[in-house]
Amino acid sequence: MRLDTSQHQRMDMRLRMAPRMIQSMEILQLPLMALQERIDQELIENPILVDLRESSTPAESESEPDSETTPTVEETPTAEFDESDDWSDTYNETHRLSRAALSEEADRKHDAMQNMASRPESLHDDLAHQLGYLDCDPVVRALAEYLVYNLDESGFLNLELRDLVRDYGGDATYAQAEEALSLVQKLDPPGVGARNLRECLLLQLTPEVPCRETLQILISHHLDDIQQNRLPSIEKRTGIPIDDIKEAIEHLRRLNPRPGARYEAVNSQYVVPDLIVEANENGEYEVRLADDHTPQLAISRQYQRMLKNKQSDPVTREFIQKKIQSARWLIESIEQRRSTLLKVARAIIEHQRNFLDKGPEAIEPLKMQEIADRVEVHVTTVSRAVDDKWVQTPRGIFALKRFFGGGTTTTDGEEVAWETIKQKLLEIIGKEDKLNPLSDEEIVDELGRSGFPVARRTVTKYRKALRIPSSRQRKQF
Repeated sequence: MRLDTSQHQRMDMRLRMAPRMIQSMEILQLPLMALQERIDQELIENPILVDLRESSTPAESESEPDSETTPTVEETPTAEFDESDDWSDTYNETHRLSRAALSEEADRKHDAMQNMASRPESLHDDLAHQLGYLDCDPVVRALAEYLVYNLDESGFLNLELRDLVRDYGGDATYAQAEEALSLVQKLDPPGVGARNLRECLLLQLTPEVPCRETLQILISHHLDDIQQNRLPSIEKRTGIPIDDIKEAIEHLRRLNPRPGARYEAVNSQYVVPDLIVEANENGEYEVRLADDHTPQLAISRQYQRMLKNKQSDPVTREFIQKKIQSARWLIESIEQRRSTLLKVARAIIEHQRNFLDKGPEAIEPLKMQEIADRVEVHVTTVSRAVDDKWVQTPRGIFALKRFFGGGTTTTDGEEVAWETIKQKLLEIIGKEDKLNPLSDEEIVDELGRSGFPVARRTVTKYRKALRIPSSRQRKQF
């Protein structure tokens, strides 16, 4: 079957859009420092790109430059240009760069790029790259990617699957979310994507792990007994000899209870905010990007003229065409990142004004889907926009993800964020009798009396997330 011209054009457009979309998503996901590193690398690799802050724009010399050297740079924004224009009268063949000169400059810049320090890869980056190699249903892949960006710094998923499906939106089903979770839990490092410590350890029990069957029993049913060193009780209840239990525990200690920690250690050296929130004279909060020192990219006008010179070497013109296309895609991706990040951040700040006015205890429940609906983008775009991004506010510097979280309804029918529940839990434990600390069930009762009806498993979950020991371990003698 033969395709007509319009069909060929549509197919070509789809093929060209794919790499542009991928680059756009990658750029959106980068935090400020990583974006600046990426731009610096592109400036080194692509001779077509110039930084308007550093380059000068002298008038074009009337004398003919050497054909083997780079012409004087004249910057221009990414305006459209027509290859059919005849520039040969104003820019004759002697003004062109040779292919050898272009290749030599590209090689020199590539060598310089190899000496640049690269941004440490985050847990989310690593997992997203691994997902890219897997062949699966598109919806499941998108859910898996969304799930990855909801993992905490330890690599745990603290979001219920039903909430994941609800926040993701669209036609995703619970079964697809389960499949996506299973996909993520097969990635490296082992144990990532677990919903609790028990699941994290069980995921690491590959067939080659010594004492695997014993470890499965111990992890599934006796983690508390191991923590309290109640080995005789384990022996009595399982029938496993105590020496075998001790051997298994030695192998248990080699498992990783926080599979994402190795990335956290690399990436927690310092924080550079991507956004700044300030109150104006009317008391309204204004959001701006903290990118004053980011290079301002443009395309060299001289190279555009080179492209339009019909007398230039076809191979050279093809090389310049590809470099100009690459430069334009990068500039457009950066501008799209700016626009999306600002829209998302403004919507978040507008929703969380009480947080800024009164402090973290006044945070409102907020789902990514709400922000996606407000700024009219897909929820995965919001997820990429807030990932590894920080905002400087009058209350301090916070991760953008800090402003998201589910909630519950108080006895008065008021929506309250889980973060508020956590703060109340800390307050209750801080005031308890240290000689007779409160059990999780008693904390549930105290929260209920304060108007926060929650389940005991919720209290246990958040107590562990806050690294608060059990009542037995908190007891002072």
